[in-house]
Amino acid sequence: MSRVRPPYGEHPVVLPPGAAAPAPEHPRLDLDTRLAIFRTQQEIRLLEKRLYDLFLQNLVKGTSHLAIGMEAVGAAFGVAVRPDDYSFATYRGHGHTIARGVPPEPIIAEMLGRATGLLGGKGGSMHLTSVRHGMMGSYAIIGAHLCIANGAAWSAKVRGTDQVAVAFFGDGATNIGAFHEAVNFAAVYELPTIFVCENNLYMEYTSIAQVTAVDHPAADRAAAYGLDGVVVDGNDADAVFVAACAAIDRARAGGGPSIIEATTYRHGGHSRADPGTYRPAEEVAAWKEYDPLALYHRRLLDLGVEEARLAAIVHEVVEAIDAATEAAIAAPPPAPEALLTNVWADGGSAWRN
Repeated sequence: MSRVRPPYGEHPVVLPPGAAAPAPEHPRLDLDTRLAIFRTQQEIRLLEKRLYDLFLQNLVKGTSHLAIGMEAVGAAFGVAVRPDDYSFATYRGHGHTIARGVPPEPIIAEMLGRATGLLGGKGGSMHLTSVRHGMMGSYAIIGAHLCIANGAAWSAKVRGTDQVAVAFFGDGATNIGAFHEAVNFAAVYELPTIFVCENNLYMEYTSIAQVTAVDHPAADRAAAYGLDGVVVDGNDADAVFVAACAAIDRARAGGGPSIIEATTYRHGGHSRADPGTYRPAEEVAAWKEYDPLALYHRRLLDLGVEEARLAAIVHEVVEAIDAATEAAIAAPPPAPEALLTNVWADGGSAWRN
């Protein structure tokens, strides 16, 4: 990937790798694992595309932040972690939620504000949470969840469970104080926290290269906290999986936290309200050509997987998304009496001293 830091106010053109690297090798990266990663990437992409269509039909309540083009990171980690591990995501968390095994129907229903939604239709796009699946929330406040992930990691360390907490965040969060506080705290107390920067090159509407003194906003700062910074091709799910396994194994063995920076790219704007016209057209076109799903599809074919087998997986995912969409649209809105529920931990709304 080529990068030149521009004068402030000018947009750089950041191009993806010229060709996909050879398929990485890892003891746990067998065919079944690769097919699981392939399926999960398809689930994320097709869910996001469906949510986009529903948004255009004015059925999605509020805005949404899609991760089309960024599926490899969430899919690889979703397959790499254990069911009892913890995941924390940003407001761009639909993909991480489905990657942790949450079915599509409650996700879609939540986006539509239905009573059958993951949070009863009251949380919406930016707050998807399913504790049962280890998905400990999507957070709209930039960087806030990194410190919360440390709390989960500390709990696991105290209980001696060897669980890990994986915190996903965007490149813009690396210039937020909470990022540095969280990484420092995790390093000092050797917490099993894995910090994963999904560097899609833009912090909302501004190129991260314009406002950051280092080339890799997360990885290049790792040394300040005594950690090794890992930079990985975030569009290559196998490469992300290998990096994830290394960090997870280290954390489980008591080796403390890790920082992984996965370079990727969102195909659309920051949110559905953003046309993304601030990005150079040639950059957008190049990254769309370097699509993580197409890359992984070709790799599996090169590894001898038959096209019919891959097509069958895609067909199954499409059918599941279609059925989930129909069920979500038909579901009722929350009942009026649900308004004052789930405000506090006891499920009610009364203030307690």
